[in-house]
Amino acid sequence: MEIAETARGILERLVAFPTVSDRPNLDLVEWVGAWLGARGIEMHRVWNAERTKASLFAQVGPAVSGGVVLSGHTDVVPVEGQEWHSDPFRLTERNGRLHGRGTCDMKGFDALALAALAAADARRGDLKHPLQIALSHDEEVGCLAAPALISAMQKALPPPRAAIIGEPTMMQPVCGHKGGYGYDVHLRGYEVHSSLLHRGVSAVMQGARLIEWANRMNEANAASPPGETAALFDPPFTTLHVGRITGGTAHNITARDCRFVLAMRVLPDEDPADWRRAFLEEAERIEAAMRAVRPETGIDITEVFEVPALRPEPDGAAETLVRRLTGENARHYVSYGAEAGQFQQAGMSAIVCGPGNIARAHQADEYLEIAQFEKGAAFMARLIDDLCRE
Repeated sequence: MEIAETARGILERLVAFPTVSDRPNLDLVEWVGAWLGARGIEMHRVWNAERTKASLFAQVGPAVSGGVVLSGHTDVVPVEGQEWHSDPFRLTERNGRLHGRGTCDMKGFDALALAALAAADARRGDLKHPLQIALSHDEEVGCLAAPALISAMQKALPPPRAAIIGEPTMMQPVCGHKGGYGYDVHLRGYEVHSSLLHRGVSAVMQGARLIEWANRMNEANAASPPGETAALFDPPFTTLHVGRITGGTAHNITARDCRFVLAMRVLPDEDPADWRRAFLEEAERIEAAMRAVRPETGIDITEVFEVPALRPEPDGAAETLVRRLTGENARHYVSYGAEAGQFQQAGMSAIVCGPGNIARAHQADEYLEIAQFEKGAAFMARLIDDLCRE
């Protein structure tokens, strides 16, 4: 079976489903189920609590350990506010590139994985180890669904020797990524006319104190000499970031509310619990000063996502496999988060490797180069050959 040709048709259908994270993805899941079912491959669903979304997994080959799982996600980021030159939910080829939302991140890999599953099933008599696929939802908003998906797979399928997470890496093996941790912060102030500032509590101004603490941490981290693991990353230190802040009603009223999400990207060799503790201690200090003025004020903090880092596994099963299949000798490391750390946390050897350039992800006119798509297809063919060996 020609994997690239089959995958191209699948990608066209996947892109047409506008599976932005704030919308259901069931149309896509049902289409995948029908496509696999027509080939005699059983698909399993893992529902969210509201049953508005589902992850999916499937397997072909013998029910023995030592297989490989191909992991992707079905959700994409919004297109609103971006200037596209073609319909983002229609696959469009221009100048050797496949344009469309999710082509790069990461429906291109999903399509290749599905095509590979069918190609492997066509060689079921030769397979010595199984090929598995896992497609999640809500990855873009904090890798929320992967833990339940992984747990369901572990109960239903034999353990694989490696998990390949297909985020765009230009088909290079990424052996480590930072962890991601997000906290919703709601400061509750007390409104007064700003001429009586000392009698009120501005949630916005107190929120600025907490954000300034994050700035100081970034400066201190950047100034510290990087350790052996930190030096592998760009930047070589843990970072804290606030991308959006809301609050207040008028320029002359102390703000009653202030909200933002503080996100941390933590190095694999650092304990995220230490960063969480430092953050909460600073919030408590600021809250105590707020309550000294108005006791009804305060700071509410809720964890909204937790994505463990992928710790490097020198010569681990996943790295050894992918390096052999790609012929790539170098090891690569990224500062973005992925579901690889969650597979690793569940006891699997994991690595990130997929077609496309992460710099094109989430952008207007997002694209996947056809050369990368074909390189991914060749990788899948070699993987199937590997699974047919003892």
